[in-house]
Amino acid sequence: MESTVFDKTFRDSEGKIVIAQAPNLPLIVWIVTSLLSLIFTTGTIHTVLDVVATGSLFTWAWLELFEGVNYFRRTLGFVVLIGLVAFKAIY
Repeated sequence: MESTVFDKTFRDSEGKIVIAQAPNLPLIVWIVTSLLSLIFTTGTIHTVLDVVATGSLFTWAWLELFEGVNYFRRTLGFVVLIGLVAFKAIY
């Protein structure tokens, strides 16, 4: 059976359609540190939380870009990586 563009874009190696997955450690760290930075809005704690959040989101995007289960997940990693770099360059 021939693989279609849809199959290559949305299916993993087992043939399952994968659009969303359970969060992995870098994504969980990003969520937690981002929420904590909303509580601690100034000072050294906020700066550390912002650096950790940015680093963990960068790590997640990098992993998705190079190890994503399908082209959709790899594209998602690329878009988040470019968006993160652009956002940090502006702010």
